[in-house]
Amino acid sequence: MPRQFLAEYPEDPERYDEMFAADGEARPHYAALYDQLLGQTAPQLRELFKDVDRLIRDNGVTYNVYDDEEGSSRPWAMDPLPLIIPSDEWRTIEAGVIQRAKLFNAVLADLYGAQTLFAEGRLPPAPVLGHPGFQRPAHGITPAGGVHLHVLAVDLARSADGQWWVLNDRTQSPSGMGYALENRIITSRLFPDLFRELRVQRLAHYFATLRDSIAAFAPHEPDERVNTVLLTPGPFNETYFEHAYLARYLGFPLVEGQDLTVRDGCVWLKTLSGLRRVHAILRRMDDDYCDPLELRADSALGVPGLMDVVRAGRVLLANGIGASVIETGALAGFLPGLCRHLLGEDLKMPGVATWWCGEAPAMEEALAMTDRLVFKSAVPHPQGRRFEPVFGEDLDEDGRARLDARVRANPRDYYAQELVAISRAPMLDRGHGRKLLARPVGLRVFAVATPDGYMVMPGGLARSASEQDVRILSNQRGGGSKDVWICGETAGSPVSLLRRPVEAADLVRSGAGLSSRVVENLFWFGRYAERCDNLARYLRVALDRAADNNDSGVEWLTLAELGHAIGVLPEKCPGREAVRELVKATFDSHHPGGLASHILHLSRTGFQLRERLSSDNWRTLNALAQRVGQKPHDKVGIFEALALLDEYVSTFMTLAGFALDGMTRDHGWRFLSLGRRIERLQFQTEAIECAMRMGVKGNPDWLLEVSDSIVTYRSRYMSRPEWIAVLDLLIADDSNPRGIVFQTSGLRDYLERLNDSLGGMPDTGIEALHRRLLVLDPTLDFHPGSEALKEALATLRAASASLSDQIGLHFFSHSDDRSRVIA
Repeated sequence: MPRQFLAEYPEDPERYDEMFAADGEARPHYAALYDQLLGQTAPQLRELFKDVDRLIRDNGVTYNVYDDEEGSSRPWAMDPLPLIIPSDEWRTIEAGVIQRAKLFNAVLADLYGAQTLFAEGRLPPAPVLGHPGFQRPAHGITPAGGVHLHVLAVDLARSADGQWWVLNDRTQSPSGMGYALENRIITSRLFPDLFRELRVQRLAHYFATLRDSIAAFAPHEPDERVNTVLLTPGPFNETYFEHAYLARYLGFPLVEGQDLTVRDGCVWLKTLSGLRRVHAILRRMDDDYCDPLELRADSALGVPGLMDVVRAGRVLLANGIGASVIETGALAGFLPGLCRHLLGEDLKMPGVATWWCGEAPAMEEALAMTDRLVFKSAVPHPQGRRFEPVFGEDLDEDGRARLDARVRANPRDYYAQELVAISRAPMLDRGHGRKLLARPVGLRVFAVATPDGYMVMPGGLARSASEQDVRILSNQRGGGSKDVWICGETAGSPVSLLRRPVEAADLVRSGAGLSSRVVENLFWFGRYAERCDNLARYLRVALDRAADNNDSGVEWLTLAELGHAIGVLPEKCPGREAVRELVKATFDSHHPGGLASHILHLSRTGFQLRERLSSDNWRTLNALAQRVGQKPHDKVGIFEALALLDEYVSTFMTLAGFALDGMTRDHGWRFLSLGRRIERLQFQTEAIECAMRMGVKGNPDWLLEVSDSIVTYRSRYMSRPEWIAVLDLLIADDSNPRGIVFQTSGLRDYLERLNDSLGGMPDTGIEALHRRLLVLDPTLDFHPGSEALKEALATLRAASASLSDQIGLHFFSHSDDRSRVIA
C-alpha cells in the first residue's frame, strides 16, 4: 500500500473498515475504486472536491444546521467517495428492512386499533401512551389498504464483527431520499466508468414506485387522475431543498398548509382557476402541525379539518398521523417478541441491545453497567430542556450519581443502549488530496409501501462523521454524507418516471392549476428581478457621475433625487458622500434599499419556486446570491464596484432571458411578467419625473443610460440628447421595451387574458391611462415643463401601485370562493 496515500489512515482493530480487510488489502468490491484512486495525482483528486462543490453550489443543495451562522444557505456536505456494498450483503439488509416495515405497520395498526398488544401484556402502555408521538385523534382510523406506514427510514451501523445493527427508525416523515438522489447524480458524474463497471443499481425505479404506489392507495374513481401534493412546512425547514427537489422529481406540486383547504369533506388545492381536489398528501411536516383543530392548536402551518378528511377516507396521508410513536427507542427491546407474535418469524435485523428504564429490572441492570452504555431520552423534550445522550464511559463518580438520580426520578423517560464502535469508511483529505482519512460511517436505508408489499431503495444515504472518534452521526452536528453503491449482479436498466400515457382529457396548457401561493411568488419574483436590474443600472450611472465630483450641477442633483426616491441615497447627498453610500448600497446586504439586500430577496423568492425554475435558471440565481456579502462595503473601491455592477447587469439580463425564452406563456409566466412590467413602470415614471425637474437646459443623457436606451437613441439621432426625442423614445415608442407605452400595452394584454380565463378582474384604469398616453402631443407635451405629462406620469405611477394591490387581493388572498371548484 502506498505509504503517502495511507499515512493518516491508522489501523483500528476495534472498528470494521469498509474498504480494507484485516490484511490491509482492499476488499473485492472496493478494489476497482482503490485502484482508480491510486492512479490519480494529488491535483486530480483535489479536482474531485472542486467538482462536488461546484455541483452542490450550482444546484443550490443546502441543509440548515440550527444555530449555524450560514443558516439555510449552508451547503450540503458530501465526500466524493461512495460507500460500496456488495449485492449478496445487500440482500440481507433488504430483507431485514422489509420485515421491519411490515412489523411497524402491524404495530401501528394495533396501537390505533384494537390495542391487543396492551391487553395481552406484549407491550407496556407507558412508553407508547406517554409518548408525544402517540396521537389520540388518529385512533380508529383505518387507512386505505391497511397501510399506516408508507415510507420508512432505518439507520444502520456496522459493528467490529461486520454485523449490521439498527440504531434508529424514522417513521414520521423520513428525510434523506432527495439528498441520496442528489449524491447519486454527483458521484455518477465523478466516476462514470466505475459506475458502469461495478453495475451499480439505479434509484429511479424506487422513486417511480413511490409515486405510483401513493396514487394506487389514494381514494379515487377508476378513471380519475390522482392529484398528489408534497406538503412542506416551508423554506425555513432544514431540509426544504429536499422537499422542493423531490416535488420536482416526482412531479408533485409543492404546497404549504395555506395552499390547501377543507371543503365538503375533501381536501382542495387553491389554484388560480379555483379549488382542485387533492387525493393524496406526501407530508414532510411533523404530526403536531398538520391540523390545528385536532392536533397543535397554535400551528399556522397545517390544514384545519385535515384529520376529519383522513378519518373519512377521502384523502391519503403518507405517513399516517401518529406514526412517529415508533421512533421512540424504548420499543427496541420489545421488537423481537412483537415480530414473533405479529409476523410469526424471528427478527432478521437485530437492534442494538436496549433497556427501557420504565421496567424496574431493566433500569437496575442498565444502571449497574453504566460505563458500557449510552443513556437517551425516550420522549422528546421541549427546546431548552433537551436531554443529550449521556455516555457512561465519560462520567466520573459524581456524574454517574447525577445520572442515576435523574433516571430514577422519571424512569419511563429514559432508555439505555449498548455502545457500538461503528465502522469506518475512507474519505479523501480535502486539503492534501492524495491522502485517505478514516471516518465513522452509518447507513440510512429507505423502504416504501406498494400494493404488493414493501420495496427498499437499492442504495441510501451514508452519513459520515467529521472527526475520527465521533460516536453519534448527525447532519445537525456537522457531519457529512456519501452516496451508497449497491454492486448489482446485472446491469441496472434505466427507468422513466413518466406516468401512464397521457390522453386528450389530460392535456394541460393554461397553467390555471397553479397554486395561488406559487403564482404570488412568481409575481414577486418578477418584481424583485426587475427591481434589482433597475437598481444596478441606476447605481452604475450614479457612481460614474458621483466620481466626477460634479455635485453642484443640476444633472447630479436630479440623479441624486432619484436615488433618494428609490431608497438608495439619503436626501441632499453631495457627490463625495454619495460614492460611499452608493458602494454601500451595492455591497451591504443590511442596506434596506440597496441592491445587495434586494438580490437576497430575489434569491429567497426564487428558493420558494425551486421546483418551477429550470436548472440553468437556478444556477444563475444561486451564483448571483453567492456574490452577496463576499466583501465588506468599506473595503471596496469605486472601480471594483463598477465592475461588479457590470456583472450584475449581465446576470439580470440572463435571468430576463430565461423568462422570455425558457417559460411557456401560461398564467404563471403572465404573473411573473405582470410583476416585471409594474416594477418597470413605477421606476421609469419616477426616473422621468425626476429628470424633467432639470428643465429644458438639463442634459437627459443620464436618463437614457438608466433606462438602457442610450444606444437606441444615438443610433437614431446621432446627436446630443434632445428632450422631445428622449421623451418620445421613453414614453410613446411602443417598440422600446423600456418605454412607458410598451409597459401599459403589455399590462392591458395580460389583464385581458387573465380576465377571459379566470374572470372577476375589476377595472384597473390601465386601459384609460394607456389611451391617454397615446393622445399626448409630442410638440406640446414632450418637454420638461409639460404639466399634462407630469400629471399623466404621476397618475400612472399611482395606478400601477393600485394594480399591484388589486392583483394581490384578487388572486393571492385565498378568499373563500365556493363557486370555483374543479373536479
